[in-house]
Amino acid sequence: MGLSELTVRQVMQPHPETVPPDCPVADVMRTMNRLRVGAVLVTDGDRLLGIFTERDLLRRVSTALPGWREYPVSHWMTTDPYTIDPDVGWDAAAGMMHRLRVRHLPVIEGGRVVGIVSTRSLMARRAEYLDQKIAERTDELRRANDHLLARDAESMHNLRAAGRLQKKLFLPTAPPDWPGLDWAIHFAPLAHLGGDYYDFAAPDADHLGFLIADASGHSIPAALVAIMARFAFAEAAGRTTSPGEVLAALNTRLAGLTDERFVTAFYGVLDRRTRVLRYAAAGHPFPLHVRDGAAVRPLAARGFLLGVMPDEVYTEREVWLEPGDRVLFYTDGLVEARNEIGEMFGTDRLTNALRSQGTVSAADLLTRVRDDLRAFRGSQPLNDDLTAVVVAVD
Repeated sequence: MGLSELTVRQVMQPHPETVPPDCPVADVMRTMNRLRVGAVLVTDGDRLLGIFTERDLLRRVSTALPGWREYPVSHWMTTDPYTIDPDVGWDAAAGMMHRLRVRHLPVIEGGRVVGIVSTRSLMARRAEYLDQKIAERTDELRRANDHLLARDAESMHNLRAAGRLQKKLFLPTAPPDWPGLDWAIHFAPLAHLGGDYYDFAAPDADHLGFLIADASGHSIPAALVAIMARFAFAEAAGRTTSPGEVLAALNTRLAGLTDERFVTAFYGVLDRRTRVLRYAAAGHPFPLHVRDGAAVRPLAARGFLLGVMPDEVYTEREVWLEPGDRVLFYTDGLVEARNEIGEMFGTDRLTNALRSQGTVSAADLLTRVRDDLRAFRGSQPLNDDLTAVVVAVD
């Protein structure tokens, strides 16, 4: 069955959790935690009165008066929620949820509640579709998928092939050849597929953009979110030299699609004429700017995670890069790596690894960082995807 043939009836939860309107908020929260659901329907018999979601809780709790836990849920629910018919197609449902910026839709048939559909159920179907599209691109991966459920060895082969495809199809083959810039890149997903992602953009002849992003988690779910981020970036980065505008566009495209996952990102645009790097961040670890081989400072910028808060504004900052400067971009898998007694590598150790290196090449500086990390970890394996990129200005 193709993705376009699916209906809401086939992807909905047919027996949604319901509560009466006088149920205390505290009891509703306990129910949602116990069942691990993000929404419950408030009903009076078969009649839908409203919906109570995690967003309703977050929106109201910060200004609530003492004793709010005993409020009836009818005080905090969303009344007259958007609803959907069970025979609506998958693509129409996905478009409706994206347009309305909601994560849950009650399913109504004949005036009765018959289910609830969430972005999670839609994403599950989208994952199947993306797997199918990847399989179509290589005969090797298609053969692995033919026996995926029957043979564990074929399943592992499938993941390895998908990892190679992720690197080949969704990551740059090499940095752009710009005079005066020397790049070194280390991309190490924890599993065969990873949620880390980096990319370049050239909005015009005088500007070069660099994005580094990290979808929470790892393996297949995180990789799918990273792929969605890649498509959104490719569309947005070619239209503007503003890092804040690009991150805002990614935030809009990812809103409601990542469900419980989130994406951090840092995007900088270098002007070749002035060597000014303008940048913005979305909850990502701050890159480290090295000057004179000793002075290290973070490129700090504030902005909320992508795909979580609609209409977020990403503030831009800038730094002038001098010849001899180096900048290290990285994902949190680097600083959160642990040694055998549970200590994290941390930004202090990372900063020390960057100091007193002189004007070494980007590759030599990255090698020093990796060597220090390897010596710190000992036999302890990494616990997350790790990407590190160094650019040297010469």
